[in-house]
Amino acid sequence: MAQERRGTYGERMREAGEPAGRGEAPFGVLVVEDEEIAAKAHASYVDRVDGFHLVGIARNAQHALAALTDRIIGIDAERVDLVLLDMNLPDGHGLMLVRSLRARKVPVDVIAVTAARDMQVVQEALSLGVVHYILKPFTFPVFKTKLEAFRSFRMSLGAEQEGAGQITQSQVDAAVEGLRAGTGPQRAKGVPDAVQDRILGLLADEGHSAAEAADRIGVSRVTARRYLEAMADVGLLERRPRYGSAGRPVLEYIAIA
Repeated sequence: MAQERRGTYGERMREAGEPAGRGEAPFGVLVVEDEEIAAKAHASYVDRVDGFHLVGIARNAQHALAALTDRIIGIDAERVDLVLLDMNLPDGHGLMLVRSLRARKVPVDVIAVTAARDMQVVQEALSLGVVHYILKPFTFPVFKTKLEAFRSFRMSLGAEQEGAGQITQSQVDAAVEGLRAGTGPQRAKGVPDAVQDRILGLLADEGHSAAEAADRIGVSRVTARRYLEAMADVGLLERRPRYGSAGRPVLEYIAIA
């Protein structure tokens, strides 16, 4: 028989009479990523999303499997609720790890965080129960949206488990809809999709002022500023002053990595 789904780490602490820590029900996260810079970035992202906390980082599939089966000192498998998994690992494909976890009935959820864009891989990942698939490169707002959708999904399931009797179709639909809420990239109101994508590409590595961005994307300075402000308001861009040799600083915008 399949192992029963645990509550989140925060829920288990509350049942034991311990404080739950930050957020209503924090989810423990294991990052599985072999590239050091990416692993640190994903770990820092986790700590920026309310309701989640980093349990540890695994650099390959074997390390991750050992961590999730209580064979790594310093990583408590009981604290892991969610795995952020890169598909291209040095000792095997991420799907191999997912299959191993399912075969061992390890009760964790998986979100793929990867540059792998093969549709067959995506389909197999979903068939194995991977709950979300985040394509690299991505911004923090996209990452945050996916984790918040996952949290909504799991909390909906937890709330229904606490109720008596069988669940209804509407309750199932509500839980699934919560997960789908994180589908698709964050969009700024009033900014055409193609223009937003172009701006994100332009500002990925260096900041631009509204005037500079206007020249590059072919719109007026007023329109460019409106687009940039709208994107900054939803967390896609960061505003920061650029100081020159004299005069007032120029406001520039850069994509949030």
